[in-house]
Amino acid sequence: MSGKSPPLPPNLMPALPRVALDRGFVSAPIAHRALHDRAAGRLENSPAAISAAIDAGFGIEIDVQLSCDGHAMVFHDYTLARLTDAKGPLRAQTADYLRQIRLSGMQETIPTLADVLTLVRGRVPLLIEIKDQSGDLGPAPSNLGSAVATDLAGYSGAVAVMSFNPHVVAAFGALCPQIARGIVTCPYPTAEWPHILPARCEELRQIADYDRLGASFISHQANDLGNARVGALKARGAVINCWTIKSAAKETQARQIADTITFEGYLPTPPANTPRGRDV
Repeated sequence: MSGKSPPLPPNLMPALPRVALDRGFVSAPIAHRALHDRAAGRLENSPAAISAAIDAGFGIEIDVQLSCDGHAMVFHDYTLARLTDAKGPLRAQTADYLRQIRLSGMQETIPTLADVLTLVRGRVPLLIEIKDQSGDLGPAPSNLGSAVATDLAGYSGAVAVMSFNPHVVAAFGALCPQIARGIVTCPYPTAEWPHILPARCEELRQIADYDRLGASFISHQANDLGNARVGALKARGAVINCWTIKSAAKETQARQIADTITFEGYLPTPPANTPRGRDV
């Protein structure tokens, strides 16, 4: 890692157009890494977890990583060991190989983003987190954003894209300016982010790139929702999502500020008017 993660230079990055987030993301709670439950045989980001979220009428949040041959894979970790019986970095393998690796304790294998889009078919809102590929939230090749853009071409369902890394959001926005985009945010305590320069932590803490990115929402760490900057963005019309809510009591508390929630480990009440198990 370089130890550097410079801000997006305003003189080199024109502001992107702001795209409103589909209201389905607010009306339906969003299942974190889909509706996963290892004990029930549904591993995070698995097709089974995605199908369960669709059947329950929840929105879905998924993560994407990049295969060595340039495909977006639906998988949270950078390495394979925690969620499969394989080892090593995901990005060292081809998509075809990764699609043969079984998820731990399941018959299912790692899906591509294209596989997931075919499964979801617009039935519920889909929130895609593009994982940082730079290692320090700095500039990085846009290969993963390009792969996501390619897969989303022609997709007609409610979809939005976000990342911790504003450079990633900017690169994706330049490719797909018509798709709503946001930033995953948190208070960035320097002790927990030692690979990022303190000055950049402060810029990220202030969500300084929000306007230049044409962002329409943030997904903020739930225990920091009282942050004044979050309130200021909400007052300006930003949609506030939060991560990760794990109980009904925490949901009640978060919804004093947040417009919607990303949840896991319990079942919030899905919207009564969400059609289940069919196209909308």
